[in-house]
Amino acid sequence: MESTENFFKTACYFESSLILVAIALGWIAQINPFEYFYFSEPALAWGILGTLPLFLLFLACEQTHFESVKTIRKLLLETLCPSLYQHHWADLLILAAIAGIGEELLFRGVLQPWLEKAWGLDAGLIASSLVFGLVHAITPLYAILASIISLYLGLSLDYGGSRNLLTPVVIHGLYDFLVFLALIKTYKMQLLKG
Repeated sequence: MESTENFFKTACYFESSLILVAIALGWIAQINPFEYFYFSEPALAWGILGTLPLFLLFLACEQTHFESVKTIRKLLLETLCPSLYQHHWADLLILAAIAGIGEELLFRGVLQPWLEKAWGLDAGLIASSLVFGLVHAITPLYAILASIISLYLGLSLDYGGSRNLLTPVVIHGLYDFLVFLALIKTYKMQLLKG
């Protein structure tokens, strides 16, 4: 139990530290990572609705029998689930929210605008998405999928006609939470069969 608690705390601390990284990198780039992070009902609604396509993509991948997808599934089940399955859903929601805020402040709040200023909107979006994919490169396919998801999150920054970081934060956090729940359900079924 202690190792699972340590993993959970470490994950929370790591994801929280990305907020500090975003602030420091933003200071270097003269970009306020919080500039476009504000509450609005449309941004919240877009975030909730915007989670659905990503989660449907996840569920579709769960049904495929491609070896590369099976490798990702096995890796996630073996690395995340033993540490997370004993936690309450509220703990998982907190971790997912911290990840959504930390990663989005860094990638959509600082990196994407920084690269957009340097290279233009399209190149900035693509370059920041490729960096996001490389950071998440636990397998080559996972890196590609993470880059595609990052493109989607980068585009969601401007959903509804005005830039608001709340939309990708909600999509990212809610998606992670739903994936945690789905993976843990699969993991618990495997333990029962076991």
